[in-house]
Amino acid sequence: MRSVTGPNRLRRVSARVLGCCLAISVAAGVSVLAVHHLSEPRDRAATIGGPYARLLSSSTDLGPSRREHAQLTVALRDAKHPQPLMQWADDHGLAVRWQPGADWAIVEGDASAVAEAFDVSVHDYRGRQGEVFYASPSQPEVPQAVRATVSDLGRILGFTPHRQARPWMIPLDVPLHGLTPNHLLTAYNASQLAAEGFTGKGQTIAIFAFHGFDQTDLDDFTTQYGLPPLKPIVLGGMPDDSNGAETVMDLQVAHAVAPDAQKVVVNARPTLEGGRTYERIAEMFDSVDRQFPGAVWSLSIGWGCDALITATDLKPVQAALARAHAHGTTAFDASGDTASLECKGGPNWSSPPGPDDIGLDAVASLPGMTSVGGTTLSTDEGGEWQSEQAWFDSPMSQGSSGGVSKLFPRPAWQYDVYAKRDPNYESRLTPDVSAVADPFTGVRIRFDQQDLVGAGTSQAAPIWAGLTAVMNQYLLANGGRALGDINPLLYRVAAGANRPGFRDVGLGASAVDVATPGYDLVTGLGSPNVGGLVRDFLDIQRGVAPR
Repeated sequence: MRSVTGPNRLRRVSARVLGCCLAISVAAGVSVLAVHHLSEPRDRAATIGGPYARLLSSSTDLGPSRREHAQLTVALRDAKHPQPLMQWADDHGLAVRWQPGADWAIVEGDASAVAEAFDVSVHDYRGRQGEVFYASPSQPEVPQAVRATVSDLGRILGFTPHRQARPWMIPLDVPLHGLTPNHLLTAYNASQLAAEGFTGKGQTIAIFAFHGFDQTDLDDFTTQYGLPPLKPIVLGGMPDDSNGAETVMDLQVAHAVAPDAQKVVVNARPTLEGGRTYERIAEMFDSVDRQFPGAVWSLSIGWGCDALITATDLKPVQAALARAHAHGTTAFDASGDTASLECKGGPNWSSPPGPDDIGLDAVASLPGMTSVGGTTLSTDEGGEWQSEQAWFDSPMSQGSSGGVSKLFPRPAWQYDVYAKRDPNYESRLTPDVSAVADPFTGVRIRFDQQDLVGAGTSQAAPIWAGLTAVMNQYLLANGGRALGDINPLLYRVAAGANRPGFRDVGLGASAVDVATPGYDLVTGLGSPNVGGLVRDFLDIQRGVAPR
Protein backbone atom coordinates (compact mmCIF):
# COMPACT_ATOMS: atom_id res chain seq x y z
CA MET A 1 0.00 0.00 0.00
CA ARG A 2 1.55 3.30 -1.01
CA SER A 3 1.86 6.45 1.09
CA VAL A 4 0.15 9.40 -0.57
CA THR A 5 0.76 12.25 1.83
CA GLY A 6 4.10 13.42 3.15
CA PRO A 7 5.52 13.77 6.66
CA ASN A 8 6.31 17.50 6.50
CA ARG A 9 3.16 18.57 8.28
CA LEU A 10 3.73 15.87 10.88
CA ARG A 11 7.16 17.27 11.68
CA ARG A 12 5.75 20.82 12.00
CA VAL A 13 3.07 19.71 14.44
CA SER A 14 5.56 17.65 16.47
CA ALA A 15 7.94 20.59 16.70
CA ARG A 16 5.13 22.95 17.72
CA VAL A 17 3.95 20.59 20.49
CA LEU A 18 7.51 20.04 21.74
CA GLY A 19 8.21 23.79 21.78
CA CYS A 20 5.01 24.42 23.74
CA CYS A 21 5.92 21.80 26.31
CA LEU A 22 9.46 23.13 26.77
CA ALA A 23 8.26 26.70 27.14
CA ILE A 24 5.72 25.83 29.81
CA SER A 25 8.24 23.59 31.58
CA VAL A 26 10.82 26.38 31.87
CA ALA A 27 8.39 29.18 32.69
CA ALA A 28 6.19 27.41 35.18
CA GLY A 29 8.31 24.55 36.47
CA VAL A 30 5.75 22.02 35.24
CA SER A 31 6.99 18.68 33.94
CA VAL A 32 6.56 17.81 30.30
CA LEU A 33 4.50 14.75 31.32
CA ALA A 34 2.08 16.98 33.19
CA VAL A 35 1.66 19.19 30.16
CA HIS A 36 0.77 16.12 28.12
CA HIS A 37 -1.98 15.33 30.60
CA LEU A 38 -3.27 18.89 30.59
CA SER A 39 -3.33 19.11 26.80
CA GLU A 40 -5.09 15.79 26.20
CA PRO A 41 -8.23 15.87 24.04
CA ARG A 42 -11.48 16.11 25.94
CA ASP A 43 -12.63 12.69 24.72
CA ARG A 44 -16.11 13.72 23.70
CA ALA A 45 -16.54 10.44 21.79
CA ALA A 46 -18.43 7.52 23.29
CA THR A 47 -16.51 5.25 25.64
CA ILE A 48 -16.24 1.69 24.33
CA GLY A 49 -17.67 -0.96 26.65
CA GLY A 50 -17.73 -4.75 26.73
CA PRO A 51 -14.60 -6.83 26.09
CA TYR A 52 -12.69 -3.77 24.86
CA ALA A 53 -13.23 -1.97 28.18
CA ARG A 54 -12.25 -5.11 30.09
CA LEU A 55 -9.04 -5.42 28.10
CA LEU A 56 -8.04 -1.87 29.07
CA SER A 57 -9.21 -2.12 32.69
CA SER A 58 -7.22 -5.33 33.19
CA SER A 59 -4.11 -3.62 31.79
CA THR A 60 -1.92 -1.00 33.44
CA ASP A 61 -2.47 2.52 32.12
CA LEU A 62 0.97 4.00 31.38
CA GLY A 63 -0.34 7.47 30.53
CA PRO A 64 -0.58 9.37 27.24
CA SER A 65 1.16 7.53 24.44
CA ARG A 66 4.37 8.95 23.04
CA ARG A 67 4.63 6.39 20.28
CA GLU A 68 5.87 7.60 16.94
CA HIS A 69 3.35 5.44 15.13
CA ALA A 70 -0.35 4.81 15.72
CA GLN A 71 -3.02 4.08 13.15
CA LEU A 72 -6.64 3.30 12.46
CA THR A 73 -8.54 1.97 9.47
CA VAL A 74 -11.18 4.12 7.81
CA ALA A 75 -14.05 2.96 5.60
CA LEU A 76 -14.49 5.01 2.43
CA ARG A 77 -17.85 5.68 0.84
CA ASP A 78 -16.51 4.47 -2.50
CA ALA A 79 -13.26 3.28 -4.06
CA LYS A 80 -12.34 6.68 -5.52
CA HIS A 81 -9.16 8.55 -4.70
CA PRO A 82 -9.81 9.97 -1.17
CA GLN A 83 -8.33 13.42 -1.75
CA PRO A 84 -10.41 15.19 0.94
CA LEU A 85 -9.21 12.66 3.53
CA MET A 86 -5.61 13.13 2.44
CA GLN A 87 -5.87 16.91 2.70
CA TRP A 88 -7.50 16.70 6.13
CA ALA A 89 -4.83 14.27 7.34
CA ASP A 90 -2.00 16.49 6.09
CA ASP A 91 -3.57 19.47 7.86
CA HIS A 92 -3.47 17.48 11.11
CA GLY A 93 0.06 16.12 10.79
CA LEU A 94 -1.05 12.66 9.69
CA ALA A 95 -0.43 10.44 6.67
CA VAL A 96 -2.83 8.30 4.61
CA ARG A 97 -2.07 5.01 2.92
CA TRP A 98 -4.53 3.97 0.25
CA GLN A 99 -4.45 1.37 -2.51
CA PRO A 100 -6.18 2.26 -5.79
CA GLY A 101 -9.54 0.50 -6.01
CA ALA A 102 -9.84 -0.04 -2.24
CA ASP A 103 -12.80 1.19 -0.22
CA TRP A 104 -10.66 1.60 2.89
CA ALA A 105 -7.50 3.41 3.90
CA ILE A 106 -5.08 3.67 6.82
CA VAL A 107 -4.64 6.97 8.67
CA GLU A 108 -1.44 7.06 10.69
CA GLY A 109 0.97 9.27 12.55
CA ASP A 110 2.44 9.71 15.99
CA ALA A 111 0.00 8.90 18.78
CA SER A 112 -0.35 12.48 20.00
CA ALA A 113 -1.27 13.69 16.52
CA VAL A 114 -3.85 10.90 16.15
CA ALA A 115 -5.33 11.81 19.53
CA GLU A 116 -5.54 15.51 18.67
CA ALA A 117 -6.95 14.97 15.18
CA PHE A 118 -9.76 12.65 16.34
CA ASP A 119 -10.33 14.46 19.66
CA VAL A 120 -9.80 11.36 21.83
CA SER A 121 -7.16 10.32 24.33
CA VAL A 122 -4.61 7.71 23.28
CA HIS A 123 -2.68 6.01 26.08
CA ASP A 124 -0.12 3.26 26.34
CA TYR A 125 -1.09 0.15 28.32
CA ARG A 126 0.77 -2.87 29.66
CA GLY A 127 -1.31 -6.04 29.34
CA ARG A 128 -1.45 -9.01 31.69
CA GLN A 129 1.01 -10.91 29.52
CA GLY A 130 3.52 -8.05 29.51
CA GLU A 131 2.63 -6.69 26.06
CA VAL A 132 2.70 -2.90 25.73
CA PHE A 133 0.24 -1.32 23.31
CA TYR A 134 -1.53 1.95 22.54
CA ALA A 135 -5.29 2.32 22.69
CA SER A 136 -8.05 4.88 22.98
CA PRO A 137 -10.84 4.06 25.44
CA SER A 138 -13.26 5.90 23.13
CA GLN A 139 -14.55 5.27 19.63
CA PRO A 140 -13.63 8.28 17.48
CA GLU A 141 -16.24 9.95 15.29
CA VAL A 142 -15.80 10.68 11.61
CA PRO A 143 -14.59 14.32 11.43
CA GLN A 144 -17.08 16.70 9.88
CA ALA A 145 -14.64 17.72 7.16
CA VAL A 146 -14.41 14.21 5.67
CA ARG A 147 -17.93 12.83 6.16
CA ALA A 148 -18.60 12.97 2.43
CA THR A 149 -15.59 10.70 1.91
CA VAL A 150 -15.38 8.53 5.05
CA SER A 151 -18.31 6.44 6.29
CA ASP A 152 -16.85 4.79 9.38
CA LEU A 153 -13.75 4.40 11.55
CA GLY A 154 -12.05 1.43 13.12
CA ARG A 155 -10.58 1.24 16.60
CA ILE A 156 -7.45 3.01 17.77
CA LEU A 157 -5.92 -0.14 19.21
CA GLY A 158 -2.39 -1.46 18.84
CA PHE A 159 -3.02 -4.98 20.17
CA THR A 160 -5.27 -7.89 19.25
CA PRO A 161 -5.72 -10.89 21.56
CA HIS A 162 -5.16 -14.11 19.66
CA ARG A 163 -6.14 -17.72 20.22
CA GLN A 164 -5.92 -21.24 18.88
CA ALA A 165 -9.24 -23.02 18.51
CA ARG A 166 -8.45 -26.18 20.40
CA PRO A 167 -9.14 -27.51 23.90
CA TRP A 168 -6.36 -26.99 26.38
CA MET A 169 -6.32 -30.73 27.12
CA ILE A 170 -5.89 -33.55 24.62
CA PRO A 171 -6.84 -36.93 26.17
CA LEU A 172 -4.33 -39.75 26.21
CA ASP A 173 -6.91 -42.47 26.69
CA VAL A 174 -10.22 -42.45 24.80
CA PRO A 175 -12.44 -45.24 23.46
CA LEU A 176 -10.65 -47.08 20.64
CA HIS A 177 -7.91 -44.42 20.83
CA GLY A 178 -9.59 -42.20 18.25
CA LEU A 179 -10.53 -42.42 14.58
CA THR A 180 -8.00 -43.72 12.06
CA PRO A 181 -7.76 -42.13 8.59
CA ASN A 182 -9.93 -44.92 7.16
CA HIS A 183 -12.50 -44.42 9.91
CA LEU A 184 -12.63 -40.69 9.19
CA LEU A 185 -13.17 -41.21 5.46
CA THR A 186 -15.86 -43.81 6.15
CA ALA A 187 -17.66 -41.64 8.72
CA TYR A 188 -18.09 -38.78 6.27
CA ASN A 189 -18.84 -40.98 3.24
CA ALA A 190 -15.61 -40.25 1.38
CA SER A 191 -14.10 -43.74 1.34
CA GLN A 192 -15.55 -44.61 -2.07
CA LEU A 193 -14.05 -41.46 -3.56
CA ALA A 194 -10.67 -42.45 -2.08
CA ALA A 195 -11.03 -45.94 -3.55
CA GLU A 196 -11.62 -44.35 -6.96
CA GLY A 197 -8.38 -42.38 -6.66
CA PHE A 198 -9.74 -39.06 -5.43
CA THR A 199 -7.17 -38.24 -2.77
CA GLY A 200 -6.56 -34.53 -3.30
CA LYS A 201 -4.04 -34.97 -6.10
CA GLY A 202 -3.25 -31.67 -7.82
CA GLN A 203 -4.63 -29.65 -4.90
CA THR A 204 -2.88 -27.53 -2.25
CA ILE A 205 -3.97 -27.18 1.37
CA ALA A 206 -2.57 -24.19 3.26
CA ILE A 207 -2.48 -24.48 7.06
CA PHE A 208 -2.16 -21.12 8.85
CA ALA A 209 -0.28 -21.61 12.11
CA PHE A 210 1.21 -19.95 15.17
CA HIS A 211 3.32 -23.02 16.00
CA GLY A 212 5.86 -25.11 14.16
CA PHE A 213 6.08 -28.89 13.87
CA ASP A 214 8.50 -31.77 14.29
CA GLN A 215 8.95 -33.70 11.06
CA THR A 216 9.42 -36.90 13.09
CA ASP A 217 5.78 -36.72 14.20
CA LEU A 218 4.63 -36.44 10.59
CA ASP A 219 6.86 -39.32 9.49
CA ASP A 220 5.61 -41.55 12.32
CA PHE A 221 1.99 -40.75 11.39
CA THR A 222 2.34 -41.60 7.70
CA THR A 223 4.30 -44.78 8.44
CA GLN A 224 1.74 -45.92 10.99
CA TYR A 225 -1.14 -45.66 8.52
CA GLY A 226 0.63 -46.45 5.26
CA LEU A 227 0.08 -42.96 3.82
CA PRO A 228 2.26 -41.07 1.33
CA PRO A 229 5.03 -38.97 2.90
CA LEU A 230 3.94 -35.67 4.49
CA LYS A 231 6.63 -33.05 3.78
CA PRO A 232 5.03 -29.61 4.10
CA ILE A 233 6.30 -26.48 2.40
CA VAL A 234 6.88 -23.78 5.04
CA LEU A 235 5.99 -20.24 4.02
CA GLY A 236 7.40 -17.36 6.05
CA GLY A 237 9.86 -19.46 8.03
CA MET A 238 9.14 -22.07 10.68
CA PRO A 239 7.32 -20.53 13.67
CA ASP A 240 9.66 -20.38 16.66
CA ASP A 241 7.33 -22.26 19.00
CA SER A 242 7.10 -25.96 18.11
CA ASN A 243 5.74 -27.12 21.47
CA GLY A 244 2.05 -26.98 20.55
CA ALA A 245 0.24 -29.88 18.92
CA GLU A 246 -1.99 -27.59 16.83
CA THR A 247 -0.01 -27.50 13.58
CA VAL A 248 0.87 -31.20 13.79
CA MET A 249 -2.80 -32.08 14.27
CA ASP A 250 -4.00 -29.86 11.43
CA LEU A 251 -1.45 -31.33 9.02
CA GLN A 252 -2.14 -34.93 9.97
CA VAL A 253 -5.92 -34.58 9.86
CA ALA A 254 -5.84 -32.91 6.44
CA HIS A 255 -3.38 -35.56 5.22
CA ALA A 256 -5.60 -38.37 6.52
CA VAL A 257 -8.37 -37.14 4.23
CA ALA A 258 -6.36 -35.87 1.24
CA PRO A 259 -2.99 -37.65 1.36
CA ASP A 260 -1.96 -36.64 -2.16
CA ALA A 261 -2.65 -32.93 -1.77
CA GLN A 262 0.34 -30.62 -1.33
CA LYS A 263 0.51 -29.20 2.22
CA VAL A 264 1.78 -25.71 3.03
CA VAL A 265 2.32 -24.33 6.54
CA VAL A 266 1.94 -20.55 6.66
CA ASN A 267 3.71 -18.85 9.57
CA ALA A 268 1.07 -16.49 11.01
CA ARG A 269 3.22 -15.28 13.91
CA PRO A 270 4.21 -12.01 12.19
CA THR A 271 0.56 -10.90 12.25
CA LEU A 272 0.92 -10.51 16.03
CA GLU A 273 3.78 -8.02 15.76
CA GLY A 274 3.74 -4.27 15.31
CA GLY A 275 0.16 -3.34 16.22
CA ARG A 276 -1.36 -3.57 12.75
CA THR A 277 -2.82 -7.06 12.99
CA TYR A 278 -5.60 -7.00 10.41
CA GLU A 279 -3.48 -5.27 7.82
CA ARG A 280 -0.80 -7.91 8.35
CA ILE A 281 -3.37 -10.69 8.00
CA ALA A 282 -4.41 -9.21 4.66
CA GLU A 283 -0.78 -9.08 3.54
CA MET A 284 -0.34 -12.72 4.58
CA PHE A 285 -3.48 -13.77 2.67
CA ASP A 286 -2.28 -11.94 -0.45
CA SER A 287 1.15 -13.60 -0.21
CA VAL A 288 -0.37 -17.09 0.00
CA ASP A 289 -2.76 -16.29 -2.84
CA ARG A 290 0.10 -15.13 -5.08
CA GLN A 291 2.22 -18.22 -4.45
CA PHE A 292 -0.56 -20.82 -4.26
CA PRO A 293 -3.60 -19.52 -6.15
CA GLY A 294 -6.68 -21.66 -5.77
CA ALA A 295 -5.46 -23.40 -2.60
CA VAL A 296 -7.79 -24.62 0.12
CA TRP A 297 -7.13 -22.72 3.35
CA SER A 298 -7.50 -24.00 6.91
CA LEU A 299 -7.30 -21.61 9.86
CA SER A 300 -7.44 -22.94 13.41
CA ILE A 301 -6.29 -19.66 14.94
CA GLY A 302 -8.06 -16.40 15.70
CA TRP A 303 -7.42 -12.70 16.15
CA GLY A 304 -9.92 -11.14 18.55
CA CYS A 305 -13.67 -11.42 18.95
CA ASP A 306 -16.23 -9.44 16.99
CA ALA A 307 -17.19 -7.24 19.97
CA LEU A 308 -13.61 -6.02 20.32
CA ILE A 309 -13.42 -4.30 16.93
CA THR A 310 -15.56 -2.84 14.14
CA ALA A 311 -16.36 -4.11 10.66
CA THR A 312 -14.08 -1.38 9.34
CA ASP A 313 -11.08 -2.95 11.10
CA LEU A 314 -11.67 -6.12 9.08
CA LYS A 315 -11.92 -4.44 5.68
CA PRO A 316 -8.30 -5.23 4.70
CA VAL A 317 -8.85 -8.93 5.53
CA GLN A 318 -12.21 -9.00 3.75
CA ALA A 319 -10.70 -7.49 0.61
CA ALA A 320 -7.76 -9.93 0.58
CA LEU A 321 -10.11 -12.89 1.04
CA ALA A 322 -12.22 -11.69 -1.89
CA ARG A 323 -9.12 -11.51 -4.08
CA ALA A 324 -8.21 -15.09 -3.13
CA HIS A 325 -11.78 -16.25 -3.87
CA ALA A 326 -11.45 -14.77 -7.35
CA HIS A 327 -8.53 -17.15 -7.94
CA GLY A 328 -10.44 -20.22 -6.74
CA THR A 329 -9.50 -20.34 -3.04
CA THR A 330 -11.83 -21.91 -0.47
CA ALA A 331 -11.22 -20.82 3.14
CA PHE A 332 -12.28 -22.61 6.34
CA ASP A 333 -11.89 -21.17 9.83
CA ALA A 334 -12.57 -22.87 13.16
CA SER A 335 -15.52 -21.23 14.91
CA GLY A 336 -13.89 -21.59 18.34
CA ASP A 337 -13.99 -23.90 21.34
CA THR A 338 -15.53 -21.72 24.05
CA ALA A 339 -19.13 -22.83 23.45
CA SER A 340 -20.01 -19.42 21.92
CA LEU A 341 -18.22 -17.33 24.57
CA GLU A 342 -15.49 -16.18 22.18
CA CYS A 343 -15.28 -12.74 23.82
CA LYS A 344 -14.06 -14.16 27.10
CA GLY A 345 -10.50 -12.91 27.29
CA GLY A 346 -8.60 -15.91 28.62
CA PRO A 347 -5.10 -14.76 29.63
CA ASN A 348 -5.79 -11.17 28.54
CA TRP A 349 -8.60 -10.49 31.03
CA SER A 350 -10.67 -12.53 33.41
CA SER A 351 -14.19 -12.29 34.78
CA PRO A 352 -17.17 -14.54 35.58
CA PRO A 353 -19.08 -15.54 32.41
CA GLY A 354 -21.65 -12.96 31.42
CA PRO A 355 -23.51 -11.47 28.44
CA ASP A 356 -20.44 -9.52 27.30
CA ASP A 357 -18.59 -12.80 26.74
CA ILE A 358 -21.02 -13.89 24.01
CA GLY A 359 -19.47 -13.34 20.61
CA LEU A 360 -17.78 -14.75 17.54
CA ASP A 361 -14.23 -15.10 16.38
CA ALA A 362 -13.85 -11.97 14.26
CA VAL A 363 -12.14 -13.45 11.18
CA ALA A 364 -14.26 -16.63 11.25
CA SER A 365 -17.37 -14.44 11.13
CA LEU A 366 -16.44 -12.85 7.79
CA PRO A 367 -19.17 -13.71 5.25
CA GLY A 368 -16.50 -14.96 2.85
CA MET A 369 -15.01 -17.32 5.42
CA THR A 370 -16.60 -20.74 5.99
CA SER A 371 -16.94 -21.03 9.76
CA VAL A 372 -16.65 -24.62 11.02
CA GLY A 373 -18.29 -25.73 14.26
CA GLY A 374 -17.79 -28.95 16.20
CA THR A 375 -19.65 -32.17 16.94
CA THR A 376 -19.48 -35.33 19.01
CA LEU A 377 -19.38 -38.20 16.51
CA SER A 378 -20.57 -41.76 17.04
CA THR A 379 -19.48 -44.56 14.67
CA ASP A 380 -19.40 -48.33 14.68
CA GLU A 381 -16.13 -50.25 14.87
CA GLY A 382 -15.57 -49.82 11.13
CA GLY A 383 -16.11 -46.08 11.21
CA GLU A 384 -19.64 -46.12 9.78
CA TRP A 385 -21.55 -43.02 10.86
CA GLN A 386 -24.13 -43.67 13.56
CA SER A 387 -25.06 -40.22 14.90
CA GLU A 388 -23.73 -36.76 15.73
CA GLN A 389 -24.64 -34.08 18.21
CA ALA A 390 -23.28 -30.66 19.05
CA TRP A 391 -20.04 -30.80 21.01
CA PHE A 392 -20.38 -29.29 24.48
CA ASP A 393 -18.44 -30.19 27.60
CA SER A 394 -20.00 -28.03 30.28
CA PRO A 395 -17.65 -28.97 33.15
CA MET A 396 -14.65 -28.07 30.98
CA SER A 397 -16.33 -24.92 29.56
CA GLN A 398 -15.59 -26.20 26.07
CA GLY A 399 -17.75 -26.66 23.01
CA SER A 400 -18.64 -25.52 19.52
CA SER A 401 -18.88 -21.76 19.10
CA GLY A 402 -21.29 -19.85 16.90
CA GLY A 403 -23.89 -17.13 16.99
CA VAL A 404 -25.14 -13.89 15.49
CA SER A 405 -22.61 -11.44 14.07
CA LYS A 406 -22.26 -8.00 15.63
CA LEU A 407 -20.48 -6.74 12.52
CA PHE A 408 -21.91 -8.11 9.28
CA PRO A 409 -25.39 -8.13 7.73
CA ARG A 410 -27.04 -11.31 6.52
CA PRO A 411 -25.51 -12.48 3.21
CA ALA A 412 -28.03 -13.18 0.46
CA TRP A 413 -27.17 -16.88 0.44
CA GLN A 414 -28.17 -17.14 4.10
CA TYR A 415 -31.63 -15.58 3.71
CA ASP A 416 -33.44 -18.92 3.76
CA VAL A 417 -32.13 -20.20 7.09
CA TYR A 418 -33.58 -19.29 10.46
CA ALA A 419 -31.86 -18.87 13.81
CA LYS A 420 -33.57 -18.39 17.14
CA ARG A 421 -31.48 -15.38 18.15
CA ASP A 422 -31.92 -13.53 14.86
CA PRO A 423 -35.64 -13.61 14.09
CA ASN A 424 -35.47 -10.52 11.89
CA TYR A 425 -32.95 -12.07 9.49
CA GLU A 426 -30.63 -9.12 9.86
CA SER A 427 -27.19 -10.52 10.63
CA ARG A 428 -24.58 -13.00 9.48
CA LEU A 429 -24.95 -16.32 11.29
CA THR A 430 -22.21 -18.80 12.21
CA PRO A 431 -21.06 -21.52 11.98
CA ASP A 432 -21.77 -22.60 8.41
CA VAL A 433 -20.94 -26.30 8.78
CA SER A 434 -19.39 -28.63 11.34
CA ALA A 435 -17.37 -31.81 11.85
CA VAL A 436 -16.06 -33.89 14.72
CA ALA A 437 -14.38 -31.85 17.48
CA ASP A 438 -15.04 -33.70 20.72
CA PRO A 439 -11.69 -34.86 22.17
CA PHE A 440 -13.31 -38.16 23.17
CA THR A 441 -14.44 -39.00 19.62
CA GLY A 442 -11.70 -37.29 17.58
CA VAL A 443 -9.02 -38.35 15.10
CA ARG A 444 -5.93 -40.22 16.21
CA ILE A 445 -2.76 -38.17 15.74
CA ARG A 446 0.93 -38.54 16.50
CA PHE A 447 2.62 -35.86 18.62
CA ASP A 448 5.78 -35.86 20.72
CA GLN A 449 6.21 -39.60 20.07
CA GLN A 450 2.78 -40.35 21.53
CA ASP A 451 -0.53 -41.43 20.07
CA LEU A 452 -3.05 -38.74 21.03
CA VAL A 453 -6.51 -37.76 19.88
CA GLY A 454 -7.14 -34.52 18.04
CA ALA A 455 -9.82 -32.18 19.27
CA GLY A 456 -11.60 -28.88 18.87
CA THR A 457 -13.04 -26.97 15.97
CA SER A 458 -9.39 -26.66 14.96
CA GLN A 459 -9.69 -30.34 14.04
CA ALA A 460 -12.99 -29.77 12.23
CA ALA A 461 -11.62 -27.02 9.96
CA PRO A 462 -8.78 -29.10 8.40
CA ILE A 463 -11.21 -32.02 8.00
CA TRP A 464 -13.35 -29.80 5.78
CA ALA A 465 -10.23 -28.48 4.02
CA GLY A 466 -9.08 -32.00 3.21
CA LEU A 467 -12.52 -33.06 2.02
CA THR A 468 -12.72 -29.96 -0.19
CA ALA A 469 -9.38 -30.82 -1.82
CA VAL A 470 -10.83 -34.26 -2.62
CA MET A 471 -14.04 -32.73 -3.98
CA ASN A 472 -12.09 -30.26 -6.13
CA GLN A 473 -10.17 -33.13 -7.72
CA TYR A 474 -13.43 -34.99 -8.41
CA LEU A 475 -15.13 -31.94 -9.91
CA LEU A 476 -12.20 -31.16 -12.21
CA ALA A 477 -12.03 -34.78 -13.35
CA ASN A 478 -15.73 -34.73 -14.23
CA GLY A 479 -15.83 -31.52 -16.24
CA GLY A 480 -16.59 -29.23 -13.33
CA ARG A 481 -14.52 -26.52 -11.66
CA ALA A 482 -12.93 -25.95 -8.27
CA LEU A 483 -15.31 -24.72 -5.58
CA GLY A 484 -13.74 -21.39 -4.64
CA ASP A 485 -16.10 -19.30 -2.50
CA ILE A 486 -18.07 -22.26 -1.18
CA ASN A 487 -20.63 -20.64 1.15
CA PRO A 488 -23.27 -19.83 -1.51
CA LEU A 489 -22.99 -23.42 -2.77
CA LEU A 490 -23.35 -24.95 0.69
CA TYR A 491 -26.57 -23.07 1.34
CA ARG A 492 -27.82 -23.83 -2.17
CA VAL A 493 -27.44 -27.56 -1.47
CA ALA A 494 -29.13 -27.19 1.92
CA ALA A 495 -32.11 -25.44 0.28
CA GLY A 496 -32.74 -28.46 -1.95
CA ALA A 497 -30.57 -30.88 -3.90
CA ASN A 498 -30.75 -34.20 -5.70
CA ARG A 499 -28.92 -36.01 -2.86
CA PRO A 500 -28.46 -35.44 0.88
CA GLY A 501 -25.29 -33.37 1.14
CA PHE A 502 -25.30 -32.96 4.91
CA ARG A 503 -26.06 -34.93 8.02
CA ASP A 504 -28.25 -32.70 10.08
CA VAL A 505 -27.15 -32.30 13.71
CA GLY A 506 -30.24 -31.61 15.79
CA LEU A 507 -29.12 -32.55 19.30
CA GLY A 508 -26.86 -30.84 21.84
CA ALA A 509 -26.10 -27.24 22.68
CA SER A 510 -23.50 -24.61 23.42
CA ALA A 511 -23.44 -22.30 26.42
CA VAL A 512 -25.75 -19.93 24.51
CA ASP A 513 -27.75 -21.83 21.85
CA VAL A 514 -29.39 -25.19 21.24
CA ALA A 515 -28.88 -27.41 18.21
CA THR A 516 -32.14 -27.91 16.31
CA PRO A 517 -33.26 -29.70 13.13
CA GLY A 518 -32.11 -27.67 10.14
CA TYR A 519 -29.69 -24.78 10.49
CA ASP A 520 -28.62 -23.82 14.02
CA LEU A 521 -26.05 -21.57 15.72
CA VAL A 522 -24.04 -24.48 17.12
CA THR A 523 -23.43 -26.80 14.15
CA GLY A 524 -24.62 -24.76 11.15
CA LEU A 525 -25.96 -26.83 8.27
CA GLY A 526 -24.48 -30.00 9.76
CA SER A 527 -21.60 -32.34 8.97
CA PRO A 528 -20.62 -33.49 5.47
CA ASN A 529 -22.03 -36.41 3.54
CA VAL A 530 -19.27 -36.07 0.97
CA GLY A 531 -20.41 -38.65 -1.57
CA GLY A 532 -23.70 -36.81 -1.97
CA LEU A 533 -22.34 -33.29 -1.48
CA VAL A 534 -19.76 -33.41 -4.26
CA ARG A 535 -22.33 -34.71 -6.75
CA ASP A 536 -24.74 -31.97 -5.69
CA PHE A 537 -22.00 -29.41 -6.40
CA LEU A 538 -21.46 -30.95 -9.84
CA ASP A 539 -25.21 -30.79 -10.53
CA ILE A 540 -25.20 -27.08 -9.64
CA GLN A 541 -22.26 -26.45 -11.97
CA ARG A 542 -23.99 -28.37 -14.77
CA GLY A 543 -27.27 -26.56 -14.20
CA VAL A 544 -29.26 -29.69 -13.33
CA ALA A 545 -29.81 -29.01 -9.62
CA PRO A 546 -33.26 -28.20 -8.23
CA ARG A 547 -34.12 -24.51 -8.10
